[in-house]
This record gives sequence, structure tokens and C-alpha cells, in this order.
Amino acid sequence: MYIAMNRFRITKGREQDFINVWKNRDSHLETVPGFKKFNLLQGATGEEETLFASHSEWESEEAFRNWTKSDAFRLAHANAGDTKGIYLGHPEFEGFASVL
Repeated sequence: MYIAMNRFRITKGREQDFINVWKNRDSHLETVPGFKKFNLLQGATGEEETLFASHSEWESEEAFRNWTKSDAFRLAHANAGDTKGIYLGHPEFEGFASVL
């Protein structure tokens, strides 16, 4: 199993806008070979930002990497909507392979 996560720093007060971006887009993940599960997680809110993480589970790292090079990936990210002012910086990717 492989877990792919992106951490997002979201402008305080724009949390629902960020959630709506994810809720209203077609991720195309259900048809991708090796995809198992997706969650969008909300963390703590500080003075200027709220932390979110996308969490996807895959059969293998290879399945995840294949998705990032696919048409499904490009389609999923093409119509994210108007995100101006939502993000504080770029997302930070973290990948984890299951060892137990």
C-alpha cells in the first residue's frame, strides 16, 4: 500500500471555499487502476491559516505515479475553479510506503 498526501495552508476564512473546490470537481479517481480511497482532512486553525491535507491510498507507489502521468490526473486538476486568495503557498507533497 502507498499513501500520498498533500498539505495545504489555507487562508483563514476561506476554508469552505477550499472544501467546495474539492467537493465540486470530478477527481476521476474511481476509474484509475490501483486507487483505493481518498479523504480530505481539516486540521488546526492558526492566526492566518487553516491546515488541510489530502490523503489518498493506492495499491502501490507505481499505481500512484502512473496516475500523476495520466489523462485522468490532468482532467482532475484542469477545472479547480477560482482559487485566488485561498492558498498560502504551494501544497507540500508527502508519500509513504506501508512497511507493516
